[in-house]
Amino acid sequence: QVQLVESGGGLVQPGGSLRLSCAASGSIFSINAMGWYRQAPGKQRELVAVMTSGGSTNYADSVKGRFTISRDNAKNTVYLQMNSLEPGDTAVYYCNVDLKLSATSSLRRYWGQGAQVTVSS
Repeated sequence: QVQLVESGGGLVQPGGSLRLSCAASGSIFSINAMGWYRQAPGKQRELVAVMTSGGSTNYADSVKGRFTISRDNAKNTVYLQMNSLEPGDTAVYYCNVDLKLSATSSLRRYWGQGAQVTVSS
């Protein structure tokens, strides 16, 4: 079994910062990409940022220059540093991890439980 545990959400004023963490645990053979999505009320889930195992990153245009994704491979953990937060960033943030359970298994995507981020004065 694989579990993804998120932490770090909360309420912050506009212009503030938050850091999300997502730790993967269980019978993991290898991890490929790790990323973050978000879903605001009444909207579809959208990609926020993703980082490959090689360190390449991709960001949504709306967060470029404000958010930074990073990962600690030794801890199977991905982070999302969010600066200059805006009310439009309010959403539930989900981490996801593409991983293999064994050398011969295919890649599977796992999701975290979600962390609420609310940006409001």
